[in-house]
Amino acid sequence: MEVRYLGFEQQQNQRAYRFDVLEKGQPSRRFIVTADLTLFLTHRVAIQEGPSLSASKLAADLEKNSNGAHELTADDLRSYADARCRADAQRAEMRMNRRRRPAAPSAPAEERSPRRNLGR
Repeated sequence: MEVRYLGFEQQQNQRAYRFDVLEKGQPSRRFIVTADLTLFLTHRVAIQEGPSLSASKLAADLEKNSNGAHELTADDLRSYADARCRADAQRAEMRMNRRRRPAAPSAPAEERSPRRNLGR
């Protein structure tokens, strides 16, 4: 199954994402996934994520044979935001846990001084 994004239409604070779904040997079918834009703000999800989130939602709905209306819900956006936070936390933890080369032993202060050879 291939899901192709065709664009969106906006009506006040509601966006309707349009998709064609292609399956081998079948005629293409058109679907619309709606989303309330205030949910993107509430869950701190960029509006640019809307098409990919809607495509994922549509694919999941079609795999479950859900033929009703398709909508990005608060739970969908919360799950996405939570997964993104977990991934960010894992990346931060990996950066902190990287093994670094041990520092070279420090020379005494008088050897590090730029004036160490002056006047001697």
